[in-house]
Amino acid sequence: MAGRLYIPPLDMARLLPELYRETPLLTATNLAPRRPISHIRLEAGRASLSQVFWGLTPSWLTVLDHAPHCARAESLDDRPMFRDAFIARRSLIPAGGVYVWRAQPRFKQPFLVTRVDRGPMLLASIWCRYHTDLTEHADSMALITVPTNDFLAPLSDRLPALIDANDAMRWLDPRTTPEAARALLRPAPRELLGAFPVSRRVNDPANQDPACAHPTGPMLRWNQ
Repeated sequence: MAGRLYIPPLDMARLLPELYRETPLLTATNLAPRRPISHIRLEAGRASLSQVFWGLTPSWLTVLDHAPHCARAESLDDRPMFRDAFIARRSLIPAGGVYVWRAQPRFKQPFLVTRVDRGPMLLASIWCRYHTDLTEHADSMALITVPTNDFLAPLSDRLPALIDANDAMRWLDPRTTPEAARALLRPAPRELLGAFPVSRRVNDPANQDPACAHPTGPMLRWNQ
């Protein structure tokens, strides 16, 4: 799953030239679910950056702890709250990396999964137009996860699906059929992503200092 994100300052204009920025990008060294987060969605036909709550909160939700922060790509049709959003309310989360934890004999070692070139990532997500009285944020979202490729599988069995910048507008467009959108949800190529160990300070979401994302060892990357 994806329970923690690294969102550094990103060159959004370079990442997605079509983007219209309504609000500044929310950055965080160690972002946990049930917090505000920036996402990109189509508004009046143009890609816009706005803030949402991380955890899908439809109008009928009564317990905030039940707000899912992830949805499996293979199961999007199983729950109406996921299915309806996937058809017409797809979005993207700009991020620099995703934290995962590998089990060790005495503890779990955190790793930060990033692009090997440390470039920005666009994570697939769905959003909900409705909200409950549980949060002040009118809209909310959940990441879409896919099985991890065989290279990174020892670190985590699932990661958020990455959408290539060239496919971003097609992903966001509600006119794109669910079948075409689903074809974009696939494990990342082995050569695209790497991972490096980081401090266990990241275990506590209250820690937001740069040390959380600082490498404590070499990057693991695919060698062909």
